[in-house]
Amino acid sequence: MTQPLIVTLLLEERAQQRFDRLRAAHFPPERNFLAAHVTLFHALPGEQLPGVDADLARAADRPPFAVRVTGVRSLGRGVAYTLASPELAQLRAGLAAAWAPWLTPQDRQRHAPHVTVQNKVDPAAARALHAELAAAFVPEAVPARGLGLWRYLGGPWEPVAEHPFG
Repeated sequence: MTQPLIVTLLLEERAQQRFDRLRAAHFPPERNFLAAHVTLFHALPGEQLPGVDADLARAADRPPFAVRVTGVRSLGRGVAYTLASPELAQLRAGLAAAWAPWLTPQDRQRHAPHVTVQNKVDPAAARALHAELAAAFVPEAVPARGLGLWRYLGGPWEPVAEHPFG
């Protein structure tokens, strides 16, 4: 069996760099294999790569849109920035409907888009970071630039394709 596929929303470079800096500063280094990311689907069947890639290319054939950064959320043992976008919700729902037979229970759940900047730490450390980030939080909108397709390698991810919007 081939490795599972992951689909992400790609953010414009300035926002990506800011989230990457936060993740580098607060994620345990021994567990930080990845750049900051917005996961849309966690585990699609690797053998469906051609169809998934074609579906993403079609889905990305649309104008770019903004995603609102709406708050800071506790993950218990970590912290994430919450995101909201009607365009993203609609895009993901269309893909989920197309891929319904392949979706894992995790990918069938209600989607709550977010960027994790800390995870797998002591709950007290997570509470402290949450308080710090929440106190300084200012809502903003960041441009989404496309869809990313990745192969899961048991920790790290291997990039497969990027599908820019527009």
